[in-house]
Parts: sequence; C-alpha cells; structure tokens
Amino acid sequence: MPTAQPTPAIPADKSLPNGTLADVLVVIGALDKARADQIKLAEIQSGKSQEEIIKEGALVPDSKLVQAKAQLYNIPYVDLSAIPVEPASLASLPSEVAERFKVFPISVDRKEKSLTLAMADPLDLSAIEFIEQKTGLHVKPRAAEAMQITDFIENRYSSSLTQEVTAAMKEVAPERNEIHTLESSKNGFIREEKVAQIVSQILDFAIKSRASDVHIEPQEKSTRVRYRIDGILQEKLTIPHELHDSLVSRIKILGAMKIDERRIPQDGRFNFKGQEEEVDLRISSLPTSWGEKIVMRLLKKSGGVPDLPELGLRGNGLKNLQEAILRPHGIILICGPTGSGKTTTLYSVISKLNTPKVNIVTLEDPIEYKIPGVNQVQINPAVGLTFADGLKSFLRQDPNIILVGEIRDRETADLAIQASLTGHLVFSTLHTNDASGALPRLLDMGAEPYLLSSSITCIVAQRVVRKIHNDCKEAYIPEQKVIEEMKVELGSLWQPTGETKLYKGKGDPECGNSGYFGRVGIFEVIPTTEKISRLILERSSASAINKQAKEEGMISLKQDGYLKVIEGITTVEEVIRVAQE
Repeated sequence: MPTAQPTPAIPADKSLPNGTLADVLVVIGALDKARADQIKLAEIQSGKSQEEIIKEGALVPDSKLVQAKAQLYNIPYVDLSAIPVEPASLASLPSEVAERFKVFPISVDRKEKSLTLAMADPLDLSAIEFIEQKTGLHVKPRAAEAMQITDFIENRYSSSLTQEVTAAMKEVAPERNEIHTLESSKNGFIREEKVAQIVSQILDFAIKSRASDVHIEPQEKSTRVRYRIDGILQEKLTIPHELHDSLVSRIKILGAMKIDERRIPQDGRFNFKGQEEEVDLRISSLPTSWGEKIVMRLLKKSGGVPDLPELGLRGNGLKNLQEAILRPHGIILICGPTGSGKTTTLYSVISKLNTPKVNIVTLEDPIEYKIPGVNQVQINPAVGLTFADGLKSFLRQDPNIILVGEIRDRETADLAIQASLTGHLVFSTLHTNDASGALPRLLDMGAEPYLLSSSITCIVAQRVVRKIHNDCKEAYIPEQKVIEEMKVELGSLWQPTGETKLYKGKGDPECGNSGYFGRVGIFEVIPTTEKISRLILERSSASAINKQAKEEGMISLKQDGYLKVIEGITTVEEVIRVAQE
C-alpha cells in the first residue's frame, strides 16, 4: 500500500525566526514577501489570526493553505485525489464518524494497530482520542483539504466496492494462522460469488469513470487496481494480496484462458454488461515476480465511431484528408506512437466510406470495433496469417478499399504499394513521431522512391490530449515566457492583442479533480504534392520534407495543439506532454 509522503520540512531561513503561517506560505511560493508583511500587520491591527485574514481575502488557494499549516505544525500533508482507497481502512471507521469529525481513513495497518487518517483539522485532539477509542487503533493524522475530505466521504463510502472486498476478506478469515490463509487463497476457498462481485464492481467503476484500461497488479503486500482515464493511469483501489489469485482466476475463467497456466502470458476476451452499458473486454495476463498481472482493455459497443471533425481535425488538414479519401486509389498513412488514437481515426474514415457500393476489407491486430458491412479479418501468425499473407489474399477478394493494421516490414510495404497502384485505396499505420518521418521510414524498409512518390497520397500524424472539463473551466493569465514560446511556435498563425488569457480546469468530483474530461486529437496532415513527390524521389530527409510541407501551409502537431489551447479546448501542459520533441 503506498503510504502518504510527508511534506518536506521548511528550509532553515534566518529571516523567518518565528515561522508564522504567512512566512511558510512565502517559503512554499504561495505568497510574496510584501503580501506576507501586510498580513502580519493586519493581524496586529485587527486581532484576527493570520489564517482568518488569508481566508477572508482569498489570498491563496485552499490546498496551499493546508500545505502551509501542515508544514508549520510538522504534520504530513496528503492529496486525497492521488491516493487509492484501501477498503479495509473504510471498513474500520464508520461513515457517520468520518462525517462528524471531517476525517477520511487512508490506510490501516493491523500489525502495528494504526490508522492513517486525513483530517481537516489534524490538531483536533478530542477527535483523535474519540476515533482511537472507537476503532482501537492508533491514529496517524495527515492534513488534507476539507472539501476533498467531504467529497471523498460522500463518494467513496457510498461505493459498494469496498463492502464487497471487505466481505471477501472475511472469507479469507484473517484470524487463522498464516499458512491457512495462504492455503485458503491458493485453493480458492474464498466464496466464488464474492470474488465475482468484486470483479463486477471493478468493471462497473471502469465504465462509470470512462476508463479505457484496467490494470490489476500484484505487489509484495497488496494488489493495486489502476484505471487509465483519459490516457492517464490513476490508482483507485488496493486490495489484500490474499485475494489476488482468486481475482485472476475469475477473470481468466471469464476470458476462456487456462487458469492453471501461470508461467506464460495469455490473451482472452469476454463481454461484460454493466449497470450503464455493455462492453467488450480484451484480457492480457503477464507473469511478474509477485504474481500474474492482468490488463483489461474496454471496448465500448455503443456510442458509434466519431466523425473526423469530432476527433479534432479541421481547416486545411481536414480538407486535405477528405480529398485524399475520395480518390479511388492511393495509400493514406496514419502515424503516431501506441495510444495516439490511430485506430479510431482509421475507423472514422472507414465508417465514412462504408456504403453498399464498395467492398471494404480490413486486416487488424486485433479487431477493436466491429463495423457492420465491413469484412474484418484478425491476423493469426500461428497459422501463417500475417499482414503480408493476408494482403496477398485480399487482392483476390475484389476489394475497393483495403485497411492494413500496420506496415511492419518490406513485404507488407511492397504489397500495399502494389495494391494502391492497381486501383485500390489503401489505409495503414506507421509508428513514427511525425508525418514527415513516415516517408524515410518506408524508404529504409526498402520501398522504391519512384513507387512511393506515385502511390502515397496523404500522411497524417496525430496525438491525443485531454480536454479541459467545461463545468470547472476557469481563465488565468499565463507567464510571459509561455506566451513568448507560443508566439514563436505559431508565428503568423497567432498575433495576440492585449492581455492573453488561457484556460484550465479547477477540478471537481465529476472529473475526478483532474480538471480534464474526455480527449481530443491534435493533427498534422501532409498531402503528397508535386514538390513533396520530388523530395521523395531524391530520398530527402524527414526535416527537408517537413520544411517543404510547412511552406505549403501544413500546421504541425504542436501548432495545432497550441491553437486548441488558445481556444480553451486543452492546456499548454497537455500539448507539451504529448508533442514536445
């Protein structure tokens, strides 16, 4: 179980002999020295405490005030949004007590008989004494924001997940000796329906929180459950290590995997009908030093495939791609690292082209979404069905449009080029960082320049950034160096006048206090113009192709990201996270 990290001690500073609250806020960078001196003067003149003066004037954010108080009284500070829920700790303290004293249990150590407690007022000795008597555990106080504590009491105590895990823990019978506990876990003596309920609750939470993946990871003393929400992994739950094998076995049974094989990775699939919707799950198991790790990819059945403008494509980039996909032949490449949304873009394009008048065949690894009317084929190297072999067979299936999941080698590249030159429209992906890097990559694979120049019609590179949550969006004035960097990057695309305001999410319960909700793509699109074709024939470098594309009006990934920042769609931090070279 990850423990709360204490805040660093205040650095020694001879100019702060008394170490008041205002002084600490100066040290942590929340106040300037002049404002701190004003607060001290107001304290003398009004008789109010520094904390009252700071709160009345809303001079610093609540989080900074709590951090400063924690440092002042040498009590560790915790950010509850960054800490997973340990069901055993919630079971040890009734919600009525938590509400009464504005506290939230973080973790419990039965061996040490201690309870780590987030408190709005960690100096409330009467509350600590009452809780110690109620639980029989020694309280370790941690300072946390009052609003966060209230939110966590409302949301986390109401979750039935904690109740199910606690019930299953009772089945393990902690009062037995250690040998018996291990035996009960390995032999599956934990009641099966309890473990099934835990798996259902884990998946229900994944659907409600819009997670794309669920990671169940064994650690030395516990198992942690992490959810990838809007592309970022967030730890939401820890469960006792004794339950790990039972959970893994349950998931393997659902995924039609071998439960007695723990030495090699396995794959499986199953459907799950949650309270809100039904999802397909792709399961992957991996043996690790502490046990088998399970990753479940959630593939939604409902909702449909978004169209290109919904994905974030617009302007010249959208126009160039739409023109390319309306041609009857040629190759269109989508580039980007794993998890950059390439498959979603391909499905969006295929859905747009999918009519009864055309024959569309796809070769995928794996098939993520089933599209009615499209002939989708899953590659299977074990029986000889590779991208190259599948592509050979496709040409005998009278296709109009071919989608090849990925160009991985020279044979696949050559076949894709031949298919495009014989009148087929071919879509595929490449793992390159930008659009201009795709052409040298294909040349490195052995593709002939004269064939590439006549077959490639358009190259798209993309990333996905998190969108600011509209319900908690707020404006702020950025630092001048941020504005200057954006000006340099955007050049003639942006000429700010007056004071520039950007946006960020404040964070609320709906977005998990992250300030983000949902994702959008940032794109760069290179159409193969006459000048770009000439550069391909000359085997020019990626930088030369990129320079020419920019001269012809291409907007780069970073530029597209910054334009979306100016519009208040995403933040500077997100663009730098995914597009910084």
